[in-house]
Amino acid sequence: MNDTQQPGMLGFAKDLPNICSLIGLLSALFAIYFAIEGHFIASVIAILWAVLFDWYDGIIARRMKGRTKAQAVFGAQLDSMIDIISFGVYPAILLLSYGSYSAWFIPGAFIILATSAIRLSYFNIYGLIGSNTYKGLALDNNVLILAFVFLFESFLSHTVFSILIYVLLMGLSGFNLSSIPTPKFGGKWVYALVAYVVILSVVFGYSIWASV
Repeated sequence: MNDTQQPGMLGFAKDLPNICSLIGLLSALFAIYFAIEGHFIASVIAILWAVLFDWYDGIIARRMKGRTKAQAVFGAQLDSMIDIISFGVYPAILLLSYGSYSAWFIPGAFIILATSAIRLSYFNIYGLIGSNTYKGLALDNNVLILAFVFLFESFLSHTVFSILIYVLLMGLSGFNLSSIPTPKFGGKWVYALVAYVVILSVVFGYSIWASV
C-alpha cells in the first residue's frame, strides 16, 4: 500500500475511544512524574484514573457505530502501547523510586517491564480464552491491588513497606505470566471500578490534605 492510500496518523487521534486512551496515558504520565518526585500517594491516585480510562476506551469503542476496521485495529494497538506504559513502566518506576533507586531494586523493575512486554505481546497474538477469560492475571489488576496495599503504608516503616511492594509486585508478575484462567471483568463491573477509584481517590486525597 502506498502513502496516498494510507490514512494520516493524526486522523486516528480524533476517534473518541482513542481520545479516552490518550487521557489515560496522560494520567499515567502524571503517575510516573509523581512517583519520580516521591509523591507516592498522588502517584497512586493518578494511576487509578489511568485504569479507569483504560476500561472506558473499550466500552466506548464497543458502543460506537460506524467505526472502520482500521480504527478498531489502530485502537487496539494504541491501547496495548499505553498499557505497557501504565502497567509496566509505571510500577517499575514506582518500585525504583520507593526503593530510593537502590541497585537492589533494578532486578525487580526489569522483571516488571519484561513481564508486561511478554504478556502484552502474547495477548496481542492469542487474545482471550473464549469470550471473557484471560490466561493469567491482567496487568491492570496489578496497580489496582498495589493501590489497595498503599492504604496501609502509614502503618509500616518505609523500609518494610518497600520490601512489601517489592515482594507483591514480583508475586503479581508471576501470576501475570501464569496459565491460570482469570475472568475479564466487564459489564456492571465497571460501576464497581468507578466506585473503587473514586473512594480510594477521596481517601488518598484526604490523607494528602491532612498531611499538609
